Amino acid sequence: MNKINFWAVIVAAVVAFVLGALWYGPFLFGKAYLEVRAVNPAAIADMRPPAWELVGEFAKNLVVAFVIAYFVVRLGVGDWKSALQLGLWIWVGFQAMLLMGAVLHEHMPWTLYAIHAGDALVKTLLMTVILGVWRK
Repeated sequence: MNKINFWAVIVAAVVAFVLGALWYGPFLFGKAYLEVRAVNPAAIADMRPPAWELVGEFAKNLVVAFVIAYFVVRLGVGDWKSALQLGLWIWVGFQAMLLMGAVLHEHMPWTLYAIHAGDALVKTLLMTVILGVWRK
């Protein structure tokens, strides 16, 4: 625990939080996300999540960043290439497969799966690189 760079954990969580806002915003996948969910895409500019959702999302990102930092330390990841490899394994083994359960059992549309899985992939790779190269 004493080898975890807590500043890097905070920065990784902030980066993931900002990326999520961009990912689901009007310039990237926000319109497609709303269309798949049968929400009028014209309403995206007026949609603002409640404060508790934003706090919860940031807390989630902090937990994920901390767990990734723990893996980075335990596995001795110290460069961007091994960080990317770790991030890819985390994404495939956990995030992509957990979302697949929603496709199989809850009939989540593949488009929605792709949007969420892509978001998780990019966030995980960025967090692992930040945490892998910014060590104590």
